[in-house]
Amino acid sequence: MVTNDLRFTQSRSILRTLAKNSFKAIDEGAYENNSTSDRSYYSHKTISLKNNIQSTLNVPLITEIKYASPSKGILADSEKFRVEAVAATMESAGACGISILSQPYLFNGSISNVMRARRATILPILMKDIIVSDIQIKAAKNSGADCVLFIKTLFDKNLAEKDLETLIEYASKIGLETILETHNMNEFQDAIRLQQNNPHDIHVIGINNRNLDTLEINLDTTINILTGNSKSGNVVISESGINEPEHIRSLIKAGADGFLIGTSLMENPTSLGKKIEELKIKQ
Repeated sequence: MVTNDLRFTQSRSILRTLAKNSFKAIDEGAYENNSTSDRSYYSHKTISLKNNIQSTLNVPLITEIKYASPSKGILADSEKFRVEAVAATMESAGACGISILSQPYLFNGSISNVMRARRATILPILMKDIIVSDIQIKAAKNSGADCVLFIKTLFDKNLAEKDLETLIEYASKIGLETILETHNMNEFQDAIRLQQNNPHDIHVIGINNRNLDTLEINLDTTINILTGNSKSGNVVISESGINEPEHIRSLIKAGADGFLIGTSLMENPTSLGKKIEELKIKQ
């Protein structure tokens, strides 16, 4: 587990640093199954996150297990608040899916955490990472994940080893759903066009309220993008900075279909279930 250098001290080249960390983790074997006690879930039948978002009777909350973040440092003790228990609490509290950080650097994540959660929940699992290679995508499948996320900005800056369409197609081909994450109006419009050209490969479009240059969060990012654009039938989730019911009400009004929530939950893991119940407002 990597616990040092948990905060960025400057905003320059944040995304490049994240991408380099992924390549470093790949080279170090972080995405290989080296434990004889860990089975491969490659034949695991995909549980659709998209369907769960659309069919849940509550507000669709994708709750995230992450023990550290670049902006906040360590959020929770992974030994005290074990993945299995956290995942079970999230499921019983009414989450529609669980996101799990697998990136070791800056997030203290691991593929092992995905596997452990898979054994503890029947909810769809999003393996959350800075994906730059098909090695990570295959690891997601082997670990029992149902979905992976691609950051459009990263591919626009040519920071991955292959192009976005190739990796998305590969993920879909091996049975994973995909989320294409955007951060501004142009990226969102490009994502809509890309989904229209690849309707079976892109399942959900995300809007991240966090500015990757400054790490600042502004919920108006989602609101402005959805106010100015048609979703064209896509399921759209809002990510980052969602801390209270009023945030969700505003984002639903703007047109968001689901919500990815992590930091505000993991900062206070002892009240995790209560916080999720609080955010499950009636629509």
